[in-house]
Amino acid sequence: MSIHSEKAKENFEKGYNCAQSVLLAFSDVTGLDEKSALLLSSSFGGGMGRLREVCGALTGIFMAAGLIYGYTDTTDNEAKAAHYGRIQTLGLKFKEKYSTFLCRDLLELDIIHDIPTPEPRTPEYYQKRKCSQYVEFAAMLLDEYMEDHGDGK
Repeated sequence: MSIHSEKAKENFEKGYNCAQSVLLAFSDVTGLDEKSALLLSSSFGGGMGRLREVCGALTGIFMAAGLIYGYTDTTDNEAKAAHYGRIQTLGLKFKEKYSTFLCRDLLELDIIHDIPTPEPRTPEYYQKRKCSQYVEFAAMLLDEYMEDHGDGK
């Protein structure tokens, strides 16, 4: 377990959504203040607003990776390709472990999207949802990537 994966899991268990939990965990590297990190990532919980699409844990590391390694020059196709390759690498490693990166499949739901109201965070919720495991693993993936490739500075 890495420092960011521990923080991500703790954040989730405090009640933050998956994307918030992960992006907030990387604030020390991204430079985002807590409020900005939480606001920016607030739309991506539950697989993007409980639409049950791409897992919020992945969305969180994708946002963090963009802040750490992303590009700003629209004409720099090499930088774009490198960054998209980075995101694909991270996403596919997650998929390799869990067979999917879709929230509804990870949670074994047979719905395409969900009602917007989140479930109360009770002990039973944490027992049936493996989300703390997903945020922990996603954060570890980005930590491993940073160990191998530096922190983008």
